[in-house]
Amino acid sequence: MGLMKGYIRIVDGFNRRIGRIVMYGIFVMMGILLWSTFSKVGSDLGFDINPSLWTLEMAQFAMVAYYILGGPYSIQLGSNVRMDLVYGELSNHRKAWVDSFSVLFLIFYLGILLWGGLESTQYSFKYGGERSPTAWRPYLWPIKVIMVTGIALMLLQAISELFKDILRIRDEEIA
Repeated sequence: MGLMKGYIRIVDGFNRRIGRIVMYGIFVMMGILLWSTFSKVGSDLGFDINPSLWTLEMAQFAMVAYYILGGPYSIQLGSNVRMDLVYGELSNHRKAWVDSFSVLFLIFYLGILLWGGLESTQYSFKYGGERSPTAWRPYLWPIKVIMVTGIALMLLQAISELFKDILRIRDEEIA
């Protein structure tokens, strides 16, 4: 049980810090989208600004980084969507049983997602740098690395949640 508690403390602490930093990514996205708007409107009003080709795709990359790296923190806070029709009426002990069962499906899903993400990232590196087929043509490996990192952190957090449920079932203190 001591190993479980240590694992929970380390993973939760790390994901909390990452989540608190990534929270401010919303301002990065806002800045990119504001620049996109300004460059398009500015050129229409006669200012010498060419509308940027990179803004939409960069905003998409920023959004992916925002939600994939913030996902583990969201799981930790219990901000994920649940069907409370039956679950909300259960005791904490029974909720722990239901959660410990359902998190196994999440762990399985994240494991397959991580495997696919690793293969896709390897492909991106192996063939000289895969690029997006858009006019801007950015390399795709940076966002793929971010996605694999986020999925791995989410998998670690899901295991942490499983350990917390096991401790709740055993009526032990978590922290």
